[in-house]
Amino acid sequence: MDFHPSRLVFDANGLLPVIAQEDGTGMVLMLAWMNAEAVARTLETGRVTYWSRSRKSFWVKGETSGHVQELVELRIDCDRDCLLAVVRQTGPACHTNRKSCFYTAVKDGKEIEIMAPVA
Repeated sequence: MDFHPSRLVFDANGLLPVIAQEDGTGMVLMLAWMNAEAVARTLETGRVTYWSRSRKSFWVKGETSGHVQELVELRIDCDRDCLLAVVRQTGPACHTNRKSCFYTAVKDGKEIEIMAPVA
């Protein structure tokens, strides 16, 4: 069956969440959003392209930072309303200069940082 972004289930704003996962390690790097055009651009170019909700524009990961996400595989969840982008990540994925945006954990009722910024 051929794929087309119109077969995905987008929210009322025309978006769906995308989890970026590092190829090889399985580490969850970040969560962002795509619209149908961002999905199409990602598949066409192999460079992960998100939709920035705050800037209301496309955002090619690494375009300004150099911390590129190269698409390895795009997976669709069972409800077709969320994507998993398996990527090759160059440099840190998080804008805080950490490998993952998920660098804070809750342990014994306290928030603690479990990942330092990349040196």
